[in-house]
Amino acid sequence: MKVHRRWHCIAVVMTLSTSLGCSYSTERPFRDDIQSVHVAMFHSKDFRRELEFSLTEAIAKRVEMETPYRLAERGIADSEISGEILVVREHVLGTDFRTDRPREQGLTVVARWRWKDLRTGEILKEYPRFVHTSTYIPPVGETFSTGATRGIEGMAERIVATMENAW
Repeated sequence: MKVHRRWHCIAVVMTLSTSLGCSYSTERPFRDDIQSVHVAMFHSKDFRRELEFSLTEAIAKRVEMETPYRLAERGIADSEISGEILVVREHVLGTDFRTDRPREQGLTVVARWRWKDLRTGEILKEYPRFVHTSTYIPPVGETFSTGATRGIEGMAERIVATMENAW
């Protein structure tokens, strides 16, 4: 009788451990119902122009490189990413104690964006305030342009990363 109970307990434990598991999966972490994405031209409320073009292009490249989705024109795409740059701010992170000139500067990009299913009108993801900060170092020849490129690339990377399904 004791042997039968022992085997029963072992069987229950093994069943539970295999059914609960650690939730590992080999599936891609992207939606299966979306096949294509249109990246609409972002707008900008900031006085620095052309950053919206850079962000739109960076997002499109990241979608191609890092997702299973293909890029498509709005008329045939399953979904669309759209948005606008709200603010681009520079700030000094550290100064040279002798000259009081900036040693390191930060650049913060704030955007609002949304990912929408064009077939149903459903909003798949929406962020009214999405923030990314990058840095650049003027004493080694880096400029606002360097910081802006890093900020835009970082923002695009983070936007595309949010297209993944939650664990």
